[in-house]
Amino acid sequence: MDSQPLLSRLNTKQREAVVSEHKRLLVLAGAGSGKTRTLIQKALYLISERNIDPSNILAITFTRNAANEMIDRLILASDKDGEYKKILENKGVARKVKEYGRRDYIKKYPWLSNITVKTFHALCHHVMRNYGAKEFDNKFKMLREPSYDDYYGRGAKETPEQIIHKLILNKCEDPEYLMSLKRYILDFYVDEFRVKMHKLGHADYKNPYTTLKGDHVKSKSERDIADWLYRHRIEYFYEPETALVSFECRPDFYINEADLYLELVSSRSYPLSDKEKEMKQAGKNYIKIYEQETHNSSDFNKIMDEVIVSHLDRDFRKVSPLNVLEEFKGYDKHLRQFILDIIRVIDKIKVENKNFNEIYLKALDDPHRRVRDFYEFFKLLFEDYNCYCVNCSYLDFNDLLIKTITLFKNHEEVRKIFRDKFKYILVDEFQDVNTLQVILLNQLLKEDNQLFCVGDDWQSIYGFRGSELDYIVNFETYFENPGIIKLDINYRSSDTIVDASNEVISRNKHRIDKEVRSFSKTGKKIYLYCAEKEEKDGVEMVVENIKKLLKNGYSRDDILILTRTTKSDAYPVYERKLGTLGIKVTTIHKAKGLEAKIVFIIGLTQGYGGFPNVRDADRIFQMIKKSNFELLMEEERRVFYVALTRAKEELFLISEVGNESEFIKEIPGEFLDRNNFLILALKSTQKICKHCGEEIEEVFNYCPYCGKYISESLADLNCEETPNPEIIEPDIHSVENIVKELCLINPNKITSIEDITKKAGEMMIDKGKIDKILDELKDGGVLFEPRKGYWKLVK
Repeated sequence: MDSQPLLSRLNTKQREAVVSEHKRLLVLAGAGSGKTRTLIQKALYLISERNIDPSNILAITFTRNAANEMIDRLILASDKDGEYKKILENKGVARKVKEYGRRDYIKKYPWLSNITVKTFHALCHHVMRNYGAKEFDNKFKMLREPSYDDYYGRGAKETPEQIIHKLILNKCEDPEYLMSLKRYILDFYVDEFRVKMHKLGHADYKNPYTTLKGDHVKSKSERDIADWLYRHRIEYFYEPETALVSFECRPDFYINEADLYLELVSSRSYPLSDKEKEMKQAGKNYIKIYEQETHNSSDFNKIMDEVIVSHLDRDFRKVSPLNVLEEFKGYDKHLRQFILDIIRVIDKIKVENKNFNEIYLKALDDPHRRVRDFYEFFKLLFEDYNCYCVNCSYLDFNDLLIKTITLFKNHEEVRKIFRDKFKYILVDEFQDVNTLQVILLNQLLKEDNQLFCVGDDWQSIYGFRGSELDYIVNFETYFENPGIIKLDINYRSSDTIVDASNEVISRNKHRIDKEVRSFSKTGKKIYLYCAEKEEKDGVEMVVENIKKLLKNGYSRDDILILTRTTKSDAYPVYERKLGTLGIKVTTIHKAKGLEAKIVFIIGLTQGYGGFPNVRDADRIFQMIKKSNFELLMEEERRVFYVALTRAKEELFLISEVGNESEFIKEIPGEFLDRNNFLILALKSTQKICKHCGEEIEEVFNYCPYCGKYISESLADLNCEETPNPEIIEPDIHSVENIVKELCLINPNKITSIEDITKKAGEMMIDKGKIDKILDELKDGGVLFEPRKGYWKLVK
């Protein structure tokens, strides 16, 4: 293995980072600046030039895929015959086969077996498995999570969600707990939406409140009465049709067992005198309860006892057993959302390294019952959850870090093993670290150890997962006397894309200044198409252009379709229509680290399902960490920056007329092409020239038959348009443009270059100019090829 060939291919800044002896170094690597190459070369340099024992090097990544990619690049540096490269590039080789091949090559080169390349969690897994018996059961099992790949089959057989659900079922054996939890879920997971729809005037939600029984009633007071009856297992009917002598009416409640009618009286009630009189004449038991009497729970319970007890022949206080599955029937998704919120709070408390008792006391002082009650439920479940996991020897991903940190703090002899072993710690994607990970790094470091971090604050987009931007922006606060080197050349994207993305991100206040420039000087603008309705003409425009790209030789791997969210109306249409072409739509967060020659960013609209997609955290979660709208907006802008910088050659933005994302407005007009997106389509809308009556293509700037300019002759079959005053008409004397447009004319009119010459002459184009351009075209080997009924210029 020789690092010199690779070192010689690094630029000045990359080489400076690799050979740096700084004990704490942050390499700010902009998008496409070769950060992974720099990190890999640092490891190779330490081993081959500095003669550092590979076992003294720890390289940390965030995902298993990233760790495997790092290992692959290290293997490639030693694989002189290129056989391993062939395995990696062979798309027909299954992932498992590549895994086995990777292991074989690691064994082939001993130094690769000694260097440690792991994710944060894999490192902690190793520590706890081999040294953690002092703090926890070292035969622990990992809790299954959506992102957990149980490669070794050592995971728990249940998920956090399943455990919480099991604990809730156990607690619901207490009828009071069951009814309280059901009431909470009905109030804040079911009725919240119903009340909102009611206030908006939707007829389907005229009775917005849901009772424990499942009825929908008009007011909270009616709901309280219904719930009291249900809790005491007293059968009732809500608003039954009742025939009286002179009319029919609907009393609020009828209790069949007591033959009793119950009416709630409020300031909104209709006059009841006639109803009372008729009820009395009919000999019916009719009782009124006033709304204000329901506001105080103790008074309300006392009144209900007095009203009901005298009309029943049994002791209604003896409540029959309740069935939890029956009680939550029809509310499964709402109960599941409650459980997911419980899990999210557990995760946030752990990631932020917060003391739960402090959060709990803070929540109890909150003025809102929804928040206070949530944390009352949460406290009991959290305690039971922790006991359950300890009893079963379960750890989740956050627990791995917490237990490892605790092990290091409580057992210096264990920490010393790893501090002495890992003298050089290399961290990839440092912008994504969270509080626990930074604490762990500091536990591993001692004064003489080297910390080499690469990352880009402009690409920090996982705040919702707990990553903290401040650790990279204010690196010197957390690591003493650091060095900072900026990799400022983007080798991936064109200069237009780089300059445009720089302009966008410059609006963020919380960032490190960098002057990123492009290695490529193509000057090609970013295409912007504003649809009338994205799910209609926006989708069609993208589909047609992708068809053309595929026909022109681009592969599906060359094309990347990015969206901020899957919640827009257009997303399922894109997914369905692009799916027929074998093209997937990917969220920007999932696409981080990817790149493609052609990138389409869809859904660049305002509002729900648009971009930016800023949602302030629920107050329940803000008990743990306050959110800041400005910082949320800056993260959305970083997400947009990541999307822009995935493109290598061409970038297409899709929005809607009058509904453009504000991020589009942050791109200076000089970088955008708003006029030519349509030209990329295979077939566009038809127009009729009002002077000669010929059909013409939308792409033409003039009528190719009579020579009249479009602005003078436009007669659209579909609609009448007012020309956009911001659009600058192209130079009508540009002969090259005229000839290229004439090449698209219907083949029954133009069948050869001679016909173009004739038609250009009829349009009074200077013969010298037309002859010159035609000679250039002939010398270039111009051919005419029929496609979809039109002629296309092919060089």
